[in-house]
Amino acid sequence: MTVERISLGEFTFDVDVAGPADGPAVLLLHGFPHSRESWNDVAPILHAAGLRTIAPDQRGYSDRARPAEVADYALPNLVADALGILDALGVESAHVVGHDWGAAVAWYLGARHPDRVRSLVALAIPHLDAYQHAYRVDEEQQHSSQYVEFLMSADSGAQFLADDAAQLWAWFAQAGEGVLTPEQVSRYVTKHSDPAVLEAALNWYRANNLLGEPFGFGPVTVPTTFVWSVTDTAVSKLAVTETAQHVTGPYRLVTLEKTSHWQPQQAPETVAGEILNLVRAGEVQSR
Repeated sequence: MTVERISLGEFTFDVDVAGPADGPAVLLLHGFPHSRESWNDVAPILHAAGLRTIAPDQRGYSDRARPAEVADYALPNLVADALGILDALGVESAHVVGHDWGAAVAWYLGARHPDRVRSLVALAIPHLDAYQHAYRVDEEQQHSSQYVEFLMSADSGAQFLADDAAQLWAWFAQAGEGVLTPEQVSRYVTKHSDPAVLEAALNWYRANNLLGEPFGFGPVTVPTTFVWSVTDTAVSKLAVTETAQHVTGPYRLVTLEKTSHWQPQQAPETVAGEILNLVRAGEVQSR
């Protein structure tokens, strides 16, 4: 695996690039509070199948791509980063995979830049138009979204880091129980214990108010798979079912009964399998 340093204007991104150089490109977009290491268990499966993976530490997570202003983390900027990374690597279009906030970036790409997206796999987070509709009308989603209000607050970072980052350790211990190894928990906590990293990560929430005005992504026309876990309390059933109304291309919902929100770590074979299904379907169609 090669760590590329990709410069886009004033920012430089750390990007893991691996797999056959001539293989179909797969862009892997991590979520909160993770990093490009989220894909460490998924990527080797894709490499073995002949795919090339591109996994960046996104804006705020790369040490040299961490602007201070909240507005710098608005979704159009995050999407521009993803497109810029593809451009820098000479990739005209890629199979795009996103988890958590990475899924939000992936949905945006699929809706607004379908020429750059060969297929889309969204993990955990539904199309944001469906999510916001559910938040407006569904008590289950309103309850499930209470954590978002905390993460958007100005002092959430300070609360996480108080008492030697006790709440941050507790967050990872609870969310990753039975999923992450102690080494993984320690690595993620150590990264986010840096106040600059944590504030940047939280700025994704502050700059993109999931509970506010509709984003209006519009329909996704590319072949799409949404992977949802029943035990993931962040998303209501209405948001999940409504997502189909926002995809006009071939669409598949995959429901996992026992997997948590941490799908790339807990179910890497399943995640990789769904990516490969879309890649192979595209290859058959192009013949």
